[in-house]
Amino acid sequence: MSENTKQGGWRTNKWVRAAIPALLLHCSIGTVYCWSIFSQEIADYIGFSKGATEWAFSFAIFFLGMSAAFLGNVVEKDIHKSSLIATICFALGMAGTGFFIYYGGQHQHSALALVGIYVCYGFIMGVGLGTGYLSPVKTLMLWFEDRKGLATGLAVAGFGAAKAIASPIMQGMLDNLGDGGIYKMFVILAAVYFVMMFTGHLLLKKPEGWHEPQTKDKSQSTMAVIRSKPITNYIGIWLMFYLNITCGLALISQEKMIVKCLGLASVVGVISTVSAIFNAGGRLGFSAWADTMKDRNTIYKLIFILSIAFTGLTIVTSGIKNGQGNVALTVLVLALIFVVNAGYGGGFSNVPTLLSDHYGMGSISAIHGLTLSAWGFAGLTGNQMAAWIVKTFGQEIQIEHALADGSIEMIAVNPTGYQCVLYATGTLYVISLLICLFLVKPTDKALESKKAKQAAKWKA
Repeated sequence: MSENTKQGGWRTNKWVRAAIPALLLHCSIGTVYCWSIFSQEIADYIGFSKGATEWAFSFAIFFLGMSAAFLGNVVEKDIHKSSLIATICFALGMAGTGFFIYYGGQHQHSALALVGIYVCYGFIMGVGLGTGYLSPVKTLMLWFEDRKGLATGLAVAGFGAAKAIASPIMQGMLDNLGDGGIYKMFVILAAVYFVMMFTGHLLLKKPEGWHEPQTKDKSQSTMAVIRSKPITNYIGIWLMFYLNITCGLALISQEKMIVKCLGLASVVGVISTVSAIFNAGGRLGFSAWADTMKDRNTIYKLIFILSIAFTGLTIVTSGIKNGQGNVALTVLVLALIFVVNAGYGGGFSNVPTLLSDHYGMGSISAIHGLTLSAWGFAGLTGNQMAAWIVKTFGQEIQIEHALADGSIEMIAVNPTGYQCVLYATGTLYVISLLICLFLVKPTDKALESKKAKQAAKWKA
C-alpha cells in the first residue's frame, strides 16, 4: 500500500472507498430476500398461483450463483465495470418486474407477464445480484488486510440485514400506494436502488499502489490456481458451503409456519425480524471471530456442531410437534431457528476469506465467484426439498389463533412435516461436519503455526 494511502483523506479512506460502497451495494441487492413480503400480492395481481410466481425467486438465486461463477473474471479484472453491470442489471430487473406486473394486471393469466417476471426478477436481476455481491469483496480484503473477516462480514451483513431494513418499508408502500401498489413499489425502488448502487459504484476503489502479486502467473487460469492444492480441498469447501445453504434455506423457508405451529402467529413478524438480525449478526460475528483463528475452517466446524446440537435436541424432544404451550420447547425451537440463521449467514461471510487463505488474493474474485455457484444450486434445492418433505409426510391440522379483535382464526399447519425437515437437515449437517473435518485441509499458515508450537513444546 502506498504512502499516500496511509495519509488519509476521503480518496484514500478505507471506509469511504470500500466499506460504505460495499454496504450500499449489498444493502440494495440483499432485498431479493424480501420476496415473501410481496409474492402473494404479485400472484393475486396477475392471476396466477403463488407456486407459479415462486419460481422467480428460485431463478434469481440460481442466476446469482451462475453469474458470479461465469463473471468472476470480469470482477477480477475491473471492479468498476462489474459494479456498473450490477447497478444497471439490478435496477433494470426491478423496473422490468414492475412493468410485467402492471401488464399482468391488465391482462390476467397472461403467460407473457409471468415469463417477463421470470426473466426480469430471475435472470436480469440475478446477474446484478451475482456481480454486485462479488464486486466489493476483494476490495474490502485489500483495504482491511489485518481484519479481512471483519471487513467482508460487515458487507455481507448488509446483504443479510437488507431484509430487516426493507421489509417494513415495502409493506408500508404496499399498504399506502393504493390500487396497483405492487408494481408502483417496484418502479420506485428501482430508482432508489439505482441511486444507491451507482453511488457505491463511483466510490468503490482498490487501494492506491496495490498490484497483483509479482509471483502470480498472469496466464494461469482459475482452475490452475485451484489445482495448486489437492482438488479435494476445493471440492470440500464447495460442498460444505452448498450443504450449509441448502439446510439454511430448508428451515428458513418453513420458519413462519413453524412459528405459527408453536402458537406464536401474532408475533411471527417480530420473530422473522429477530431471525434476520441473527442472520446478519452471524455474518459479522463469525467472520470477525475467525480473524482470531489460525485456521478459518474452525469456524465452520463450530457452525456445524451448533447446528447439529440444536437440531438433534429438537428432534429428540419433538419440539415442533410438542412446542405449543410448552415454554421450554418453544424456546428450544426458536433457539434452533436463530442458530441456523446465524450459521447460514456466517457460512457466507467466511467463504471468501477461507478461500483467500488457501489460494491467495491473486484470483480470489474468480474463485469466490465459482464457489458461489453452490448458492445457485442450493437456491433450487433447499426450499423445494423442504416443501416436498412437508407435502409428503404428516398431515395438516387446524390450530386456533386469537386475533386482535377477539375473534378466532383457524390456521392449517403440519407439525410432523416440519419435524421431518429436521431429519433431512440434521443428516446434511453431519455430512457437512465430516467434509469439514476430513476433506478441507488446514492452511499453510495453520500448519506452520502447529509446527512452531510443537517445536516450542519439544524445546520446553
